[in-house]
Amino acid sequence: MGQVSRNESELHAFLAPDSIAIIGASADPTKRGYKAMVGLIKGHYTGRVYPINPKVDEILGVKAYSSLGEVPGSVDLAVICTPAATIPGILTECAKIGVKGAVILAAGFRETGAQGAALEEEVLRAARAGGVRIIGPNTSGMFNLHKHVNLLDLRDTKAGDIGFISQSGNMLLALVLEAQYNDYVGFSTYVGPGNQTDIGFDDYLRYLGEDEHTRVAALYVEGFSDGQKFLQAARDITPVKPVVVYKSGATEMGKKAASSHTGALAGSYEMTVDLLRQVGVTVVRQSDQILPVAEGLALMRQSAGKRVAVISDGGGQATIASDRLSDAGLSLAELSEHTRQRLSEILFDQASLVNPVDVAGTSDADPEVLARCLEIVSQDENVDALFLVGMFGGYHTRFAESLLGAEMRAAQAMVDLAGACHKPLVVYSLYAPIKPPPLRSMHEAGLPVYASIEQGVKVLQALAERGLYLQDQDGQPVEDAVRPDDAVKAMFEQTRQDNRDLFEYEAKSVLRTHGVGVAPEVVVRSSEQLESVARQFGNQPLAMKIVSKDILHKSDAGGVRLNLTGMADLLEAYEDIMARCRAYSPDADLHGVLVTPMVRKGTEVIVGMVRDPIFGPVLMFGLGGIFVEVLEDVAFRAIPLSRTDARMMVSQIRGRKILDGVRGEPGVDREALVDLLLKVSSIVAAYPQIRELDLNPVIAYPDGYAVVDARIIVEPSGP
Repeated sequence: MGQVSRNESELHAFLAPDSIAIIGASADPTKRGYKAMVGLIKGHYTGRVYPINPKVDEILGVKAYSSLGEVPGSVDLAVICTPAATIPGILTECAKIGVKGAVILAAGFRETGAQGAALEEEVLRAARAGGVRIIGPNTSGMFNLHKHVNLLDLRDTKAGDIGFISQSGNMLLALVLEAQYNDYVGFSTYVGPGNQTDIGFDDYLRYLGEDEHTRVAALYVEGFSDGQKFLQAARDITPVKPVVVYKSGATEMGKKAASSHTGALAGSYEMTVDLLRQVGVTVVRQSDQILPVAEGLALMRQSAGKRVAVISDGGGQATIASDRLSDAGLSLAELSEHTRQRLSEILFDQASLVNPVDVAGTSDADPEVLARCLEIVSQDENVDALFLVGMFGGYHTRFAESLLGAEMRAAQAMVDLAGACHKPLVVYSLYAPIKPPPLRSMHEAGLPVYASIEQGVKVLQALAERGLYLQDQDGQPVEDAVRPDDAVKAMFEQTRQDNRDLFEYEAKSVLRTHGVGVAPEVVVRSSEQLESVARQFGNQPLAMKIVSKDILHKSDAGGVRLNLTGMADLLEAYEDIMARCRAYSPDADLHGVLVTPMVRKGTEVIVGMVRDPIFGPVLMFGLGGIFVEVLEDVAFRAIPLSRTDARMMVSQIRGRKILDGVRGEPGVDREALVDLLLKVSSIVAAYPQIRELDLNPVIAYPDGYAVVDARIIVEPSGP
């Protein structure tokens, strides 16, 4: 396994401490200061422990001190178990003796309201003034089991290679209990980030990325304090270590002030998932997937693709596995004729040799045949991963005790295959919950066995997504920002002064300046100008649209007319649009109308951008037109994008088959859409003045695209 450079994070100094002060240490079993002491003592912590309590001489046999100032040695970590109001003063004392980090257990900060928020700011000022990094406040605590630091006094928790950061103490407890039932999974470091007043998820992720005892970083996240920093940390860590995230809830922050299609769809849970996957994070959607997926990523090779071969001893479970693989975006590998021939030589005539392979009773008296099937299928170049499904491990229980020896030999053969083969082998057994000897021997050798088909499929999906991510990121730099244009910057400044968004023709001029294909158009301020417009465009059909900073949705106001030909049509449409828009919004400032040639029929898509309050500039792509907010079939990526990011956006949406052409319609030029996404990404990266952008619709053709409507919202002027 690759490693990121060691000890760049200052968190090593106190997450793996050689000395700990427990401020508010107690001999009262109901106090957290007691649990911290007991956890260190029973966990056989070998560093120095300094209980701080002015009322006693010793606590649980350890000499106590009345204050930090009396501690005879240096302190790496202070665990503060006192009430919230005492924290600023204690941090000042910590700074005086050079404490590197502090765990603040107390609640009563910004989660309680304005007064608590003010106290939290005071805590942060005190910490920064003294150079003390703080975990929390309002944290469940931390442990480092390889260092024997167990401040939570969790019993029977095994040291292992999964690092876990969780905003929920109950989620930690759930995973600890699940690991105890699993019996093979252990943890390296756990931290409850609490309010993330100082140290955020990005800091913890970098620490786990550098930690030699951590093979996989797993996170339970309710909210990021700085999404952009986390994405960059994940981008740095995921090439060398898997990162698993369970994100709870969905933020609506991006929707509160939304005034565009993109703004209405941003800030969602699905957006967060897309951005995490963009940087190689494995996202799980069920809490019981966290540990199985983390274990699978820690122990198995990633897959080179999504083609899975299923070997099963039962048709029903093979069908279920096939369904779940399809749901996960994986596919059944098409076995070669050579592979099927070799399988036919060892299986009964009634066996199914078409993937999924159903051995049809061949293994009932000879479970070793399953290992031989897996070995044969592993050599097929059409196969990326192997999935054993059924009752393996329980044959000696189900049929005859004499089969135990054969199952043990088969188990060893599977372990050997998993170690020698460059393709992952995932095993599901309905006997996994009772842990019979064959399955126990496999798990002990580092080949996990899953208790549900769904868990096995999720692990296969994670291995495939990680493998493809690592392949796709090789040599795929992000697109550079365009060089800002002085005229565009001046336009942005003028619209700020006018307290308005860009008019459509202005937005299109920004695109045109930076290489985006936009049709010719004319702004008409009075009916007298229509005659020259009619001469300019001749007999081709035209579209006319209202231009007004006060009318956002032109069609709703009657501000759009299509298929206009000749002077008479133009004059009638102009007067009709003006009358309808005045009736729709009597106080609206009607700047004029925009006249442009009609575009030919094609597939409508949307390209949008919004500056999310957590993740910064985010690009969106999906099917366009009026149904974008109804269907919500869109893909998101954080800006800047690589070409791989743009291609995945186009291929990700559920309606991607429409882009390939349906009912005789031709498919669209996907690479042209990819180029458009990259151009928009580069434009947004160059102009921080752009707050939101909507190109809707964009008409995609077999030979390019046409931007029909464009809207750019600029950041408001400062106070």
